[in-house]
Amino acid sequence: MRALVMTAPGGAENSRVEEAEAGRPGPGQVSIEVSYAGLNFVDVMSRRGDAGYVTAWPYRPGKEVSGRIREVGEGVVGLAEGDPVVAAPAGGGLAGVVVAEAALTVPLPAGVAPREAAAVPLGLATALLLLTDAGRFTAGDTVLVHSAGGGIGAAIAQLVPLLGGGRLIGTVGRPEKAAAAVASGYHAAFARDERLGDAVRAAVDGQGVDLVLDPLGTEALELDLELAAPGGRIVLFGNAGGGAVDALPPLGRLIAGNLTVTGFSHRALAAAAPAKVARGISRALDLLADGRLTLPVTELPGLADVPAAHDAMAAGRATGKYVVRVAG
Repeated sequence: MRALVMTAPGGAENSRVEEAEAGRPGPGQVSIEVSYAGLNFVDVMSRRGDAGYVTAWPYRPGKEVSGRIREVGEGVVGLAEGDPVVAAPAGGGLAGVVVAEAALTVPLPAGVAPREAAAVPLGLATALLLLTDAGRFTAGDTVLVHSAGGGIGAAIAQLVPLLGGGRLIGTVGRPEKAAAAVASGYHAAFARDERLGDAVRAAVDGQGVDLVLDPLGTEALELDLELAAPGGRIVLFGNAGGGAVDALPPLGRLIAGNLTVTGFSHRALAAAAPAKVARGISRALDLLADGRLTLPVTELPGLADVPAAHDAMAAGRATGKYVVRVAG
């Protein structure tokens, strides 16, 4: 089979497509013939060599796929060879065949195309879990989303109206991406510059923000705290810039504002509570199947096109969600 391999920390120069042997499933696992695979910013963080993402090189990225089951491991029930599925493997999804835990493999419902389904396990399902489980979204909330121009940001714009609606404010790394964020469903979007705080305050009429979804480590945390309304929730779910992470605010400040700062990790949740992640994937697929949700994606024709897409994501030039066609 063909697989994308990252040989060392760096950029596209260390990513290449190689022939590799397909893995076999162990107990509680399945192997999947991959039709489409989703690209995620975690791939960029992995190839940069950010701490905690890659334990050994070479490394095979790819954490969300759609395809058909090739082989079922010992003890697996409810899944069979040939079944169309969606899965969240621990890695290696940017390949012709990937091994995934059966607990994180979900049947693909009728009416959902494999192309869009590949963007669900880390993209759409993560956005849903961020809003509901981690962020405790309530209809009518004002939500601030950093990196609104990416795949998670676009998914949140689709989900908020389905969950009861609210005021949706986005931030983007480049000013030219603000219009695309508004077109995707944000009420307003602003570049992350020295004027950001005033712009957000004006957009929410000085009322504060009920929920902040922030993948920037602690880079924007001070601003998040300043913008949060009484009782506001701040969810930190990544460190996109890769820089040092500062200490969290002192307890007194949180108590005084009735504020909550929460961490979210899809990877840790998948390891510790796979059933919760699987439910999120299934719920997102059901929303697609019954037409309540659409999921625009940008399709890459093959694995050889992935390193350039990772470059665009790393430079903040990407908009929306990428998936790559792996097999017919």
